[in-house]
Amino acid sequence: MAAAVGATGLGRRDRWRITLLFAAFEAGMPLVGLAVGAPVAHAVGGVADYLAAAALVAVGVWMLVGDDDEDRAQRLVAGRGLAVVGLGVAISVDELAIGFGLGLTGLPPVAVVVAIAVQAFVAVRLGLAFGSRIGERWRENAERLAAVALIGLGAFLVVERLA
Repeated sequence: MAAAVGATGLGRRDRWRITLLFAAFEAGMPLVGLAVGAPVAHAVGGVADYLAAAALVAVGVWMLVGDDDEDRAQRLVAGRGLAVVGLGVAISVDELAIGFGLGLTGLPPVAVVVAIAVQAFVAVRLGLAFGSRIGERWRENAERLAAVALIGLGAFLVVERLA
């Protein structure tokens, strides 16, 4: 997504605005997922692992067939207020799925969120910097690879749970 936004030719101020927005949503959504996912996981007990896996698979499928990055990039660059919040949620829905399963992993949530925020910050800066230099085909292939990785991770969690 950052590469698509970078291809629009943003100014320096807008590049920083987008960077901070992406990093905030990428770091915040796992916390939302954890807050929502922990009570759900407690309520559903033994099938919580399967629900977390299903959420990862669903996000991967959504990434493969969902909204076009170019359309979202243009709306994000032009948007303000609630429109930007809505788009921020849309671009970080995969992190929400990660948050659902975070409570089940036993990993320290603060460390995970900080790592996600740092990774998002670096990835957005690189994406914005190189967005206009990479071809559409490369960007789309990278997104497809990420989607397949999420689907694979969800499938692995199911297989691991069954084994």
